[in-house]
Amino acid sequence: MPLSPLDKKRLRRIGHHLKPVLLSGDKGLSDAFLEELAARLEDHELIKVKVNAPTRDERARMIEAMCEHSGAEQVQRVGNIALLYRAAAKPNPKLSNILRADEG
Repeated sequence: MPLSPLDKKRLRRIGHHLKPVLLSGDKGLSDAFLEELAARLEDHELIKVKVNAPTRDERARMIEAMCEHSGAEQVQRVGNIALLYRAAAKPNPKLSNILRADEG
């Protein structure tokens, strides 16, 4: 289910201070990278990913491929940083950026 504009606004506010937890390297979207992406989304729900690609179109394609593979939704993209969200099956209150933001 797509995120509403209000949901995206809330997630952007939460994600503003986050640091990128994954950096795509020279190998692009390897199996190991995609597995790590899925694991980080399950842990944190809302993450930033830094995408190293030479052109804007290639970055957009890589982010789209990440979202398709992981089931995440792109909340925002600024330059080479993408903010991705996927609700966890069983969120951990100590790791989930969403639950921690709701507490504070």
